[in-house]
Amino acid sequence: MLTGGVINPNSMDRHVEVLPDLAALVDRSLELVLEKLNDAIAHRSIATIALSGGSTPKPLYEKLAEQDLPWDQLHVFWGDERYVPPTHEDSNYRMARLAWLDKVPIPAKNIHPMLTNEADPAIAAQSHEADIQTFFQIEPGEFPAFDVILLGIGDDAHTASLFPGTDALKVRERLITVGNKDGQPRITFTAPLINHARTVLFMVAGENKQHALSQIFAPDADAMNYPSRLIQPQGELWWLLDQSAGKNFS
Repeated sequence: MLTGGVINPNSMDRHVEVLPDLAALVDRSLELVLEKLNDAIAHRSIATIALSGGSTPKPLYEKLAEQDLPWDQLHVFWGDERYVPPTHEDSNYRMARLAWLDKVPIPAKNIHPMLTNEADPAIAAQSHEADIQTFFQIEPGEFPAFDVILLGIGDDAHTASLFPGTDALKVRERLITVGNKDGQPRITFTAPLINHARTVLFMVAGENKQHALSQIFAPDADAMNYPSRLIQPQGELWWLLDQSAGKNFS
């Protein structure tokens, strides 16, 4: 776990595993996700998961499509979304639907995309925050606990749409905010919302992630420059790395 912006190597809640390759990374991710979702359903009769975009989790979603889960008890959200129509090839929602959700009998009401149909992304962020508050039956200023939040990192150490040096990193009282990638708006979970999760699972693959990881795991580095350092969940924190990304951690 991160404590005060620094990863605490002695935390019992932080787990780092280096897997031989992407296939092994996906298989281990599937094992953990199924464990956490089934545990949530067993204890609370409902499970919530927030998905990440990018190419790394797509094989995981394809494998989830092959599982026999109690779909009516699973609710699916997204940790961030590009501000594009849901049919756009860059849409995280579209990718997850094609790889997973369209292939299983999950009720439509159990799918909670970040809508991108407002002219002002800030209004879309506020609307999605209100939807989350209604779903979890919480008041403004309260934070829900997602059972699983999947994350990745970029080679700049961003996660979700929390990019280095952007205003989104400073948001502390909101669930959802507007991120910014090279002048393009995105909708994103805030760091405090992510940090209230029961389980946060990073899937990281590729040699190009080595420098980012070295700074994320460094004893001292600026979270404004390496935003993944902000992720300090109250629950479990899992870092699953393939050999290319994690060879310095083997």
